[in-house]
Amino acid sequence: MLRVELISHSPEPEKVIAAAAKLCYSSSSIEGILDGLDKEKTEKFLNMLISLGHESPIEHVSFTFGIEGVSRALLAQFTRHRIASYSVKSQRYVCEGRFEFVTPPEIAKNEKALKIYLEAMADDVKKYNALADILKEEHIKTFVSLGMSLDTASKKAEKMAIEDARFVLPNACETKMVVTMNARSLMNFFAHRCCERAQWEIRECADQMLALVKNVAPTLFKYAGPPCIKGNCPEGKMTCGKMIEKRKLYLGE
Repeated sequence: MLRVELISHSPEPEKVIAAAAKLCYSSSSIEGILDGLDKEKTEKFLNMLISLGHESPIEHVSFTFGIEGVSRALLAQFTRHRIASYSVKSQRYVCEGRFEFVTPPEIAKNEKALKIYLEAMADDVKKYNALADILKEEHIKTFVSLGMSLDTASKKAEKMAIEDARFVLPNACETKMVVTMNARSLMNFFAHRCCERAQWEIRECADQMLALVKNVAPTLFKYAGPPCIKGNCPEGKMTCGKMIEKRKLYLGE
């Protein structure tokens, strides 16, 4: 099951952004940059930035998420957001002999489709294990012939075997990752991935991430989400037509 946890974030993120904005629009010294920034003035600076579309100060804070129960298909989409840092469970070093997998809802609710899908996953497990066993055996023979101990040869051979056997693993294969983004990159991520036209899995992930950062920085992320909650839908004839529903969902209107 998809699960997102906010592992860490910049301390007092909204105050840090307000301080950066204060430096841009006043003659404050660095020593006094935080002076007088109570909750009211912090919100005032943030609202000013939002109204002006001045986004560079929000790059000064970052958020780190732990994400699990997601597919490799989601990973491929996620890493298109390049201004971010990623650490992902490796299929080179972690044996996937009994891999977990993500089942799309449309498949899960269709009995015939689900049967085929589960059979395919079971077959992938068998093929992966068979390939890993065959390759490992050959590698062990090679390493032992070169004078390596059986124990050392076995460990080295397994790593090499699963490195190649992983090529038969499906996009559905479950993975885990740690992701860090600055707030500006997060805004861009939410604009693309909270949209109804985004793929269902990454949209669910984005929604969970947005809920978590809103708890920490409610003013900053007040208008975060798909572009249609702040104006016209940019998708043109590809629009989902759910602008009213989306505004209720993200803005509570």
